[in-house]
Amino acid sequence: MGMSTLDREGHEAAEILSRTRLTVDPALRTAVESLPESMRRVAGYHFGWLNADGSPAYADAGKAIRPALVLAAAHALGGPPGPTASAAAAVELVHNFTLLHDDVIDRDPTRRHRPSAWAVFGTEDAILAGDALQALALRLLAEDTHPAAGRAATRLTECVIELCDGQHADCEFERRTDVSLDECLAMAEAKTGALLGCACALGALYAGADDATADALDAFGRQVGLAFQLIDDLIGIWGDAEVTGKPVGADLAARKKSLPVVAALRSGSLAGAELARIYARDDALSTDDLCRAAEAIERAGGRDWAQAQACDRMAGAIDHLSGVVPDGVAAGDLLALAELVTRRNH
Repeated sequence: MGMSTLDREGHEAAEILSRTRLTVDPALRTAVESLPESMRRVAGYHFGWLNADGSPAYADAGKAIRPALVLAAAHALGGPPGPTASAAAAVELVHNFTLLHDDVIDRDPTRRHRPSAWAVFGTEDAILAGDALQALALRLLAEDTHPAAGRAATRLTECVIELCDGQHADCEFERRTDVSLDECLAMAEAKTGALLGCACALGALYAGADDATADALDAFGRQVGLAFQLIDDLIGIWGDAEVTGKPVGADLAARKKSLPVVAALRSGSLAGAELARIYARDDALSTDDLCRAAEAIERAGGRDWAQAQACDRMAGAIDHLSGVVPDGVAAGDLLALAELVTRRNH
């Protein structure tokens, strides 16, 4: 039997991620090993390289989608992968700095099917390890002799500021009852799309591209990021706990104002009003409450809206990409990664 298109695409993306790990992991490990022992152990645990006691581990280190986008963008524009490794590692360090801090802010007890770093080492050490990873990212670019390193560092620092603004908005929305869909989409772009876009832009710069081309690839990554967030929000409500590593309905239990939730709350429907009543309660939500909330979101159109939006964002992403990389073969790795992030289990 022949391999289906979906299987082939999934296999292709897995190959890209595997190659990325081989290219980027040495730079990542060297950077993390340069940290003082106190932060090295927390970071090593977070990356899945160490157990809590400091012994070697072989746990899930994440998919490496962001560094893969750096390499794929450089490849799409004719740049070799080797000189791009530092930029790709810097992006992965920034991503993991945000994960360490997000887990503290959200009090998420698990990350990648293991207890999260703050749950093992305490909030102070998790925050400090995150700070150190961000500093390492900028040091990698500051020490890089590539001619694009300075412009890359500027873009990455601007991206970190945007990420922080997105995280602030995310926290603020938890306290507000009047969040609009536009505000929610802007928050998702800042919190998720910005780093995916920055990853693509850095790959473009390292391939020798001008700022206009880097901006187009940034726009591609941002739209993929929005599609990713929409799918992630769907998974947060209807995902399989075995796949996600998080409890079913965790986002609803935390009353998260995720995109399908806000679409439902803003729908003006009876189901939307029912969801608002569930979210307004002060007590912990039971399993039955969580099921009713998920059903209300679906009846109010939140699930369908999010799925349609994810498709629209992917179409927009491909438009941005085809404008600067018209050759479908050259763009192949970027397209395979974009497909991967929007074809997750949901």
